[in-house]
Amino acid sequence: MRFTDRWRPLAQDGLLAAAMAVLLSVVVLNTPRAGALDLAAALAGSLALVAWQRAPLVSLLVSTACMLVVAAHIQPGPPTAFPVLVSVFGAVRAGHRLAPALAGVLFLGIDLVAHVPGADGSGQNLHSAALLVGWFVAAGVAAAMIRHRQAYLEEAEQRASEAERTREETALRRAGEERLRIARELHDSLTHSISVIKVQAGVAVHLARKRGEDVPPALLAIQEASGDAMRELRATLEVLRDSGRSDGEVPASGLDRLDDLVERARSTGLPATVTISGTRRELPAEVNRAAYRIVQEALTNVSRHAGGAAAAVRIDYADEELVVQVDDDGRADPDAPPVPGTGLLGMRERVASLGGRLRAEPRPAGGFTVRAELPLGEPS
Repeated sequence: MRFTDRWRPLAQDGLLAAAMAVLLSVVVLNTPRAGALDLAAALAGSLALVAWQRAPLVSLLVSTACMLVVAAHIQPGPPTAFPVLVSVFGAVRAGHRLAPALAGVLFLGIDLVAHVPGADGSGQNLHSAALLVGWFVAAGVAAAMIRHRQAYLEEAEQRASEAERTREETALRRAGEERLRIARELHDSLTHSISVIKVQAGVAVHLARKRGEDVPPALLAIQEASGDAMRELRATLEVLRDSGRSDGEVPASGLDRLDDLVERARSTGLPATVTISGTRRELPAEVNRAAYRIVQEALTNVSRHAGGAAAAVRIDYADEELVVQVDDDGRADPDAPPVPGTGLLGMRERVASLGGRLRAEPRPAGGFTVRAELPLGEPS
């Protein structure tokens, strides 16, 4: 809370008390038989309004007692009731009922006794007392209405907060149900298909070796790739089924499996080289996964789109970032860049989530380059 917001209500109450003190001072000084005690009581009762919001009962007690002294002694008229009216209003608004009722009855009773009509039968004093009764009733009713309105607004705000919380819980529950549904679909479709591929590749490798034939490298690559796919798919299913996991990341491969990834690419007929510069060290898990996936996607794109091109993988361990670059010498033309597919979009999303930079475009000399600069610190 700012300083001005904290002290503004106190300043407003102080101005109210000062204005009331000036008004009653003028009234008392212009009333016959008024003395120093009357002026002091009027000032004390007025200044008690400084606390009419923070300590309404204290303000009620002081203002009522002081104004009773003034009203009983010099009978200046209705203005003496003003501090008591404000204090009654504040006490009722704060939720007190008995104290403001007693204060009002006491003040009105003593004021009525002090203003009993004289022998001439004049009813002017009774008229003033009736007017004061109306003011006190109006103050109490207005304060009660404001209190009920504030209670209604607070209840409405609480209901809105509860609805927001319930909405978030419902969204989380539905997200959990959707994760389970996706996990079931993946298990029923992909797991079965990949298992069939792995079994068939294993049978083919076994028969080839049993017959004394050379096993085609592509068949070995299929067998190994299907095994890796099964492992990562099972890890994905575990995360999808674990609703209590907060990071949502799959414990996937990292650069520790880079050699296996490149070797598998070579077995499919893709010439690939690896160059590592800098001092190899432990990487943050997110950076390690992202680097592996970028190389994996880049080599896959070379195999699918570059038409027999060679690929060069370079990993550079810099002081504050990890640079991953994959170049090929394929037929990509700088004047006709390819339309980014899902793979490139996925790369950009991974790199952006880590606060890094990605460049994926045709090279001026021909071919295609993918360069990712991944900061080694926490993303901002």
